[in-house]
Amino acid sequence: MQAFSLDRRLAAEFIGTAILLATVVGSGVMAETLSGGNVAIALLGNTIPTGAILYVLITMLGPVSGAHFNPAVTLAFSLHGDIAPRHAALYVAAQLAGGVVGVWLAHLMFDLTLLQISTKARFGAGQWVSEIVATAGLVLTIFATLRSRPEAIAQAVALFIVAAYWFTASTSFANPAVTIARALSDTFSGIRPQDVPAFIAAQIAGCILALALLRWLFAARRPA
Repeated sequence: MQAFSLDRRLAAEFIGTAILLATVVGSGVMAETLSGGNVAIALLGNTIPTGAILYVLITMLGPVSGAHFNPAVTLAFSLHGDIAPRHAALYVAAQLAGGVVGVWLAHLMFDLTLLQISTKARFGAGQWVSEIVATAGLVLTIFATLRSRPEAIAQAVALFIVAAYWFTASTSFANPAVTIARALSDTFSGIRPQDVPAFIAAQIAGCILALALLRWLFAARRPA
């Protein structure tokens, strides 16, 4: 694979995260508007575009930056020794900035107030456990698929997130950049700022749990 310069990799992380958040928030606004108050239909309308854009973004930008778009994923690759800590910190900065810009872009497209603070409560043990499970599952999906079928990584990640939207109580944020950015949108996809720290703590815990599981699952066999 061609090695891209750091500035191009950071640009890919910024652009990819911005498009991801524009999709998550924009599709949430559209889904809530068209669903007639049916929350299940609204969630489905939010889920399908998110999975679809993840497939596109990973396929499109994976060769440039690795298509992390997620500080938890970048942390996992850094702890695994695949990205230098300084570069990982820059990746995270690009992801956070991209996430905020993506939310603002969604607001502009739907003629909403640009600067918002979410009032949507997402609090409680079920939510936190869900974020541990969702983030651990995402990191496991990425690393295990890279080992077994690297050409299928875009499909695997997109399908995991589509599923996790529905089998987790939190609807699978699984991403600190997404969590922070969604606190800046008082729409269907939002989260109150006071609920953000616990979500991020759960996501980091899920990342570390996944790395421990991967180390055990893929440990070299000892001779009999």
